[in-house]
Amino acid sequence: MKGMDFRKRYFSHVLTTDIGPLTLIADGEALVAVRFENEEGSPRSSEPAERGGCPLLTDAARQIGEYLRGERRDFDVPIRLEGTDFQLLVWNALRTIPYGETRTYTEIAARIGRPKAVRAVGGANHRNPLPLLVPCHRVVGADGTLVGFGGGLKVKRRLLEIEGCNVRGAPVNPGAICTPSSLFSPPA
Repeated sequence: MKGMDFRKRYFSHVLTTDIGPLTLIADGEALVAVRFENEEGSPRSSEPAERGGCPLLTDAARQIGEYLRGERRDFDVPIRLEGTDFQLLVWNALRTIPYGETRTYTEIAARIGRPKAVRAVGGANHRNPLPLLVPCHRVVGADGTLVGFGGGLKVKRRLLEIEGCNVRGAPVNPGAICTPSSLFSPPA
């Protein structure tokens, strides 16, 4: 992972979930990565880490489990994001997308003041080291369809369903606002 300090000691924990195994990586002070099982060759695939031995990982695993059971909307485990200035800008914008809502890549690009950088936003989204906690799954295509996700589209669909959204972003349950904000018009 770009920016990792290999002099630090890293710890890992594999969390078994209904969306597949997740590998959590922490440096003792903050969670630095969450990896899906199918992410071989991803930008997050080479940190050396010891198994277990970090209370932070226990807390992160508990919070992720609660989220996946629909019992948690926000995370309060400390995280550390390391990337380029542009990636950090995008990842921080992702953190502002409320639970149960989605945004398009175009909306994220506009939010960070780079309206023509839609593809670059997609690239930064793909390199997000902390999916779930930095909710890149809440970013959809311009027409509200599911596109791109490190854990696969089936997992992205499941995460949005947990939050009350379906594949096109339309509400699964009454009152849920899950469409890209530019496509949503509330009933009159």
